Amino acid sequence: MSTSPPSPAPPSLAPPSLAAAPWLAGPEARAVFAALEAGGHEGRAVGGAVRNALLGTPVRDVDIATPAKPQDVVRLASFAGLKVVPTGLDHGTVTVVSGGIPFEVTTLRRDVETFGRKARIAFTADWAEDARRRDFTINALYCSAGGVVHDPLGGYGDLVARRVRFIGDARARIREDYLRILRFFRFYAEYGRGEPDGPSLSACIAERGGLALLSAERIRAELMKLLEAPGALAAARAMTDAGITSLIVAETPDIALLHRLIDIETALGRAPDPVLRLAALAVRERADAERLKERLRLSTAESDELAAVAGHTSADHVFDPAALEKAARARLYELGPGTWTGRGLLAWARSAAEPGDAARAHRLALPDRWSVPKLPVRGADVMARGIGAGPAVGRVMARFEAAWIEADFPTDPALIEAQLSAAIATAAHDGLPNAAEALVATAKLEKYLLSSTHDLGRGKSSFFRRHGFSPDRLDVLRQALLLHARTKPVVRKEVTPHGTKFALAGTMATPDGRSPVVRSVWIIEAGDTVPRFVTAFPD
Repeated sequence: MSTSPPSPAPPSLAPPSLAAAPWLAGPEARAVFAALEAGGHEGRAVGGAVRNALLGTPVRDVDIATPAKPQDVVRLASFAGLKVVPTGLDHGTVTVVSGGIPFEVTTLRRDVETFGRKARIAFTADWAEDARRRDFTINALYCSAGGVVHDPLGGYGDLVARRVRFIGDARARIREDYLRILRFFRFYAEYGRGEPDGPSLSACIAERGGLALLSAERIRAELMKLLEAPGALAAARAMTDAGITSLIVAETPDIALLHRLIDIETALGRAPDPVLRLAALAVRERADAERLKERLRLSTAESDELAAVAGHTSADHVFDPAALEKAARARLYELGPGTWTGRGLLAWARSAAEPGDAARAHRLALPDRWSVPKLPVRGADVMARGIGAGPAVGRVMARFEAAWIEADFPTDPALIEAQLSAAIATAAHDGLPNAAEALVATAKLEKYLLSSTHDLGRGKSSFFRRHGFSPDRLDVLRQALLLHARTKPVVRKEVTPHGTKFALAGTMATPDGRSPVVRSVWIIEAGDTVPRFVTAFPD
């Protein structure tokens, strides 16, 4: 079985003392160390706490290693009046709670035999043996109760150089747990600088097939941590170049879009959003979001956010500062503040605008200066005006809401009352049957309604273009026509040999915010139930 040569150890550097570190000098940690010392056993903080303290970054959890056997840890901690939770006795781990703070205390170990992620271990009193079974040199740093840092494998030199390096044979370390491939890139994203360690990277590439053995939940946890790390872009690029990102997301990664998004987040001083970064990296359309939900076992909140920002539609043109703010308010009302911000950031990243574009930032901050209003009419208000319970109430509500949005969310009670009365009056007319299933063919828009050369479409094209519709944003016109179909009354019905035509009349939401009165015509062909768009023109 091939192995990879270990990276050369860096020149030995003497780590500084951590005696003054608050997490070490505090009474909570002192009590745990004192309990072990009372039985003649040394305790040393190990791993993340020591690494982060040496870097000057926040220390979250403190793990302690000791030659004391688990049963001795339980006895000594209990005798000292500390709470003990036997969280992993078989693996040598006991959780000791001191002053309300949990400390994981683990007996020094060596691997007797490994079976992938699982291993048969034996307890030891040898600190070097314990160090050699860990993953990276920067995680094999120990700190005594007095603040002396012990560095058996040159981890401090790697830490100073911001180098993430496997301990010993990198491929052997990876085969012990293939998650270490992702941990390598995640730690590189958090602590690395410059190019990834060559032998470690080569081992990850050689063993990448083992990622297929990992659970979705473990992959998701590492990926999300990586995406919000300071070096997420460099790590994602290195993973992609190594052919690893596509194995995880099953999609060709868009590193350029991720780069743009991160630059914009940085310019705005925004905290990284790992789900939004995942969307930039691997989501082109809603189907991609659904696939990643299953592939990574995303939480409900994560999958909802991913689906909400998935893909790019022409309706996102409102994030361009050139679009009327009235149209932007309508889109914000539809999306809600959270989704507005996510979609706005991705739209910005896809545009040619600079990360420091002040006008883009002003438009993105619309929720800070305009609160999304609540619909001022309820179903009970409609029924109080004589409309019986049933579909008619929903039809009135839909027509009122469309008119209220078109009028830019008025708050004047008299205007609201007039809009409600108008919605009730138009509800007396039949609406377009099966309007929710209505279809607008792209060719109808491209080659007819917005065509400046079509004999019959030229005049209509001029009208719709004047109101802000354009051939490069066909979906904006499509959505406006579909809204017209769902909310406007039928003013004429004609049965023909080909099917039944319906003419609807009423105001149409337009990009310029002027809301002209438009007549749209639809046909339900003989033997079919789906309304299909025929034409539209000013009424």
